[in-house]
Amino acid sequence: MELGRRLRARRAALGRTVASVAADAALSVPYVANLENGRGNPTVSALDRLAEALGTRLVITLAGPDAEPDTPAPPASLVAFTRGRRFRRAAGRLAQVLGEDDAAVRARLAGALAAVAASLRRDDLGEGDWQRLLDALVLILAHPSGEE
Repeated sequence: MELGRRLRARRAALGRTVASVAADAALSVPYVANLENGRGNPTVSALDRLAEALGTRLVITLAGPDAEPDTPAPPASLVAFTRGRRFRRAAGRLAQVLGEDDAAVRARLAGALAAVAASLRRDDLGEGDWQRLLDALVLILAHPSGEE
């Protein structure tokens, strides 16, 4: 179940469809959709291809039964925010300024926002909160101070 939530959250944060991710991973759409819905038993190879298609890497760890996951799934409010026009527009402008791929910048920004929320131990942030955090990140990334 956790795997499916993570796959869906990452895909949604990138603004990608199940079909586009499945095609990039050389997997079928129903296979990927089933994994996102917590069904199926993926192979390590399939997970590795999915990770690559989602612009991330596969990390496998063995942990005790009471261990907490290293990176929790992003809050639902963040996933919804990253699907919105404001996030996509800001990420697109930043990608142009940085000369980087739009999807990669969206993924980095979504990851940074999730990390801030996790470090604050807050999963109840609203759209206005996400927008202010996004504005701060864009300001820092697009206009570095130049101080060392």
